[in-house]
Amino acid sequence: RDMAIYTVVIAAVWQSSGFVMAMFLAGLRGIDSEIMKAAQMDGASRWSLYTRIVIPQLRPVFLSAFVVLAHLAIKAYDLVIALTNGGPGRATELPATFMYSYTFTRNQMGVGASSAVIMLAMIASIIVPYLYSELRERR
Repeated sequence: RDMAIYTVVIAAVWQSSGFVMAMFLAGLRGIDSEIMKAAQMDGASRWSLYTRIVIPQLRPVFLSAFVVLAHLAIKAYDLVIALTNGGPGRATELPATFMYSYTFTRNQMGVGASSAVIMLAMIASIIVPYLYSELRERR
């Protein structure tokens, strides 16, 4: 079994966890404490505070974190090259490393360009619905 991809995943989680924690900290600080106090005075349990107030107000943070992490996962090139250089074999080949190797080392520009367009379509399929939902809410 190829275990090299798991090392890349662990390193990517470690690399991006600080950014995601900062996003959630900013989201938690943006929740109005008056709403929390009012819900506690109305007799809301801790579980209902989180399920009915905190998590719904963190929805944009969850969505933003998902979009950023999905984008980083698709275009992860530097981490793979720094850790494993794409090996052993093709165990850690990701779309970005595939595109780079076909374009610049194998001189197959057509395959590299088409894989870059597919990566663009994948990122657009993640970002466009996010932008649509965010811009639709502001109207």
